[in-house]
Amino acid sequence: MAGPLLSLTWTDHLTGRQGFLVVDRLVRGVASGGLRMRPGCTLDEVTGLARGMTMKEALHYDPAARYVPLGGAKGGIDCDPRDPEAYPLLVRYLRAMRPYIENFWTTGEDLGLTQDLVDRAAAEAGLVSSIQAVYPLLDDEAEARRRLRDAFAVEVDGIGLDELVGGCGVAEAALTALAHAGVPHAGTRVALQGLGTMGGATARFLSRAGLTVVAVADIKGTIANPAGLDVEALLAARDAHGTVDRSALRPGDRELPDDAWLSADADVLVPAAVSYAIDAGNQERITARWIVEAANMPVRPEAEPLLAARGVTVLPDVVVNSGTNAWWWWTLFGDIGADAEEAFAHTRRSMRSLVERMLARARADGTTPRAAAHALVADRLPVMTERFGCYR
Repeated sequence: MAGPLLSLTWTDHLTGRQGFLVVDRLVRGVASGGLRMRPGCTLDEVTGLARGMTMKEALHYDPAARYVPLGGAKGGIDCDPRDPEAYPLLVRYLRAMRPYIENFWTTGEDLGLTQDLVDRAAAEAGLVSSIQAVYPLLDDEAEARRRLRDAFAVEVDGIGLDELVGGCGVAEAALTALAHAGVPHAGTRVALQGLGTMGGATARFLSRAGLTVVAVADIKGTIANPAGLDVEALLAARDAHGTVDRSALRPGDRELPDDAWLSADADVLVPAAVSYAIDAGNQERITARWIVEAANMPVRPEAEPLLAARGVTVLPDVVVNSGTNAWWWWTLFGDIGADAEEAFAHTRRSMRSLVERMLARARADGTTPRAAAHALVADRLPVMTERFGCYR
C-alpha cells in the first residue's frame, strides 16, 4: 500500500500542543476514523491508525450490503484527557479541522474521548456533526440520522448500545478463535488491560459467555483473583475513565502492580487500553495462548514473531476491534435498525465470519492471522477501487 493521501500537523496557538490528521485513503470521496487524545500521541502513531482504518473498512466490504465501506483516516491530539485544558483544546482542534470534517473526514470517539464529548465539542466548533461528510452518500439523510440517533439512545442494563457493540465484537473474535481450536468456554481464563468502553464491554460479554475473568488493569494497577473477579461489580464501580473504585473489591481480590496483567495465569489476554503495550522485552512474561487486540496497535511489530515462536497467537486489531466502526455504518446506511438484539446478532455474525476467514487464510498460507488479514485486504481493495474509482 502507498503512503497516506493526506498527513498534517496542527499546533495550537494558545498552548503549543499538537494535533494530527492522517487520511490514508478515500472511498467515494470519504474516509472514516476516530479521534484520540492521549499524552505523547505522535504523527507516526496516527499514521499507523489511519492505515488500520483502511483495512478495517475493507475487511467489512460486502457488495450486497447497503453499507459500502469508506476510506481510512485518524485524528490525534497530544494531551492528557484529564487536563483542564483538554476540552478547550479539543474544540480548537475541531474548529481547525472543520474543512476536512465537513468534506471528507468522518470521526468519533477513540482513546481518551467519549462520543458525547466529541459531539459537544463539534457543535461548539460550528460543525453539524462529526460524521457530516458521509451524509451526501445516504439515500435518505433524515431517516438515516434519526436511526443512528435512536440507536445511540438505546441502553442495555444501563449501558449505551454504542459502548457495548465494540466489546461484543471483540468477545466474538475471541470465542471464534476458541471454537476454532476446540477449547470450551468453561475453564478458560481471561486477563484484560483496560476496563473502559471497549475493555469493560469485552469483559462483560466474555464473562456472560462462561469464561472466567481473573485479572483487569486500570490506571491504578491490576486487580486479580484466580478464582474469578465479579465483573459486573467492577463495571458498576468504574468512573468515566474506566478506573475502578477499590472499595468495591471483594476479600479475595488482590491489588497488584500495573503491569501484572501481562503475566496473569490466563489463556486469553486482551489489551484494551493503549497502543504499544506489548514489546519485545515484556512479551516474555506472557503465558496466555491468545492475545486479542481490543486496543489499536497494542503489540509492537518486533514482538509478534517472538510471540509466534512461543506458540502465542495474536488476533489483530484490524479485525478484532472493527465492530464499533462497522456498527455505526450498518445502522446509518440501514442494514440494521436501532435495536440492541439486532445489533448484537449482526455484529456476532459478521465478526464470526471474518475471523473464520482470517484463520482459514492463515492456515492455508502457513502464516499469522495478521498477515492473513492483510492478505484479505489486499484482495478487496482492488475490487473496491474498480467499483468506486481511486481517490489517491
